[in-house]
Amino acid sequence: MANEPNEIEQHLFKALDWLRSRHHIRKGLALLLIGLLLGLAGKFAYDLYPRHYELTISGGGMLTKSHYLAKVLQDRASQQNISLTIVPTAGSFQALNELNDDRLDLAFVQGGIDSVGYPNVTQVASIAPQLIQFLVRGDIKTINDIRGKVVNLGEKNGGPSIVSNQILRFSGLIPEVDYVEANLSDEDLLSTKADKLPDVIVQVSYAPSPTVDFLVQKRGYQLLEMPFPPSLAMRMGWVSDAKILAYMYRISPPVPASDIKVVGVNLNLLANKNVDPRAITKLLNVLYTPQVSSRFGFPISEDKILTPSGFPISDGTSMYLASKQPIITSQMIDQIKGAFGLIMTLLSIALVIFKWFKEPKEDEVELDEDGKPKTSSSPGLGDHLGDLSSNMSKLE
Repeated sequence: MANEPNEIEQHLFKALDWLRSRHHIRKGLALLLIGLLLGLAGKFAYDLYPRHYELTISGGGMLTKSHYLAKVLQDRASQQNISLTIVPTAGSFQALNELNDDRLDLAFVQGGIDSVGYPNVTQVASIAPQLIQFLVRGDIKTINDIRGKVVNLGEKNGGPSIVSNQILRFSGLIPEVDYVEANLSDEDLLSTKADKLPDVIVQVSYAPSPTVDFLVQKRGYQLLEMPFPPSLAMRMGWVSDAKILAYMYRISPPVPASDIKVVGVNLNLLANKNVDPRAITKLLNVLYTPQVSSRFGFPISEDKILTPSGFPISDGTSMYLASKQPIITSQMIDQIKGAFGLIMTLLSIALVIFKWFKEPKEDEVELDEDGKPKTSSSPGLGDHLGDLSSNMSKLE
């Protein structure tokens, strides 16, 4: 008959029945299976055990708004078993180098910096854009008036220097030809006498900025409008349209007198690729809370988390986004339907294996008329599998 096992199957069934008759082998396999299940349960218990993470983070210079954001995170993260140690850095390049060399775990880094040369850095999130604020004094009223002036861009080849030089070049001003670059730090700007300061100072920060506040109120600087052409965004993916509201830095006389357009540059939270993804996921749960946005003074939107920075997305970010997906989706329902038949088949096989592991009872042995034991009529594993194959063929 078509349903009868072939010769190979018969040998297989005999071998399995032989194993079944060896109690020590059967018990050994059962113990091995129990050990595997206990190991799996231990792994799940280990994953559920609450962990404490200790990470280092940089927000740049101590006078920057991003440094303040790092302090807000430090405070809030401590309530989620994450200890953040803040490490000030001179600028984005120092932070990137320390991230890449595994001397720093996390850092807020200004966008617009080429990711080439930093293979160990990943993107955790993109934050609300910072403002590129041009502070001017004297007769400077337009971008063209900057020609022939000294322009302070902070650290040489630092983040503000790179993006500001690109914007000025796009506006028709060539670095070191149409203007001279100065590289005073924020601390230098606050301590230098007014007559020694350059005519143009560029600050990349959120508004209001403490440094800009000082330069406007104590040193007489004004804010220069920097129009945002859409073509600039097409050339530089890290820029965005932004504005500074009227009266932001002074009411009388107002600075600025009306809302002015400026160029925004994305702020990115980056991480060393070896940071535990679970720690990053927990930190993102802290970052996107109303409490952090409220204390920081700017909305931190989860919608911008994947704004491109040039760096690969962190595994922790992917885990965080996956946790935000609905528990049951239409795709999962289709998968459940497709797996239902497989589960029923596996349950049938499990029943056969259970019967195979079950030790035959000696009191089931019957005697013939001569008082000799009869050949066991209890079905072996081959019989069980044969019945299972026959039933499945009928179902087909």
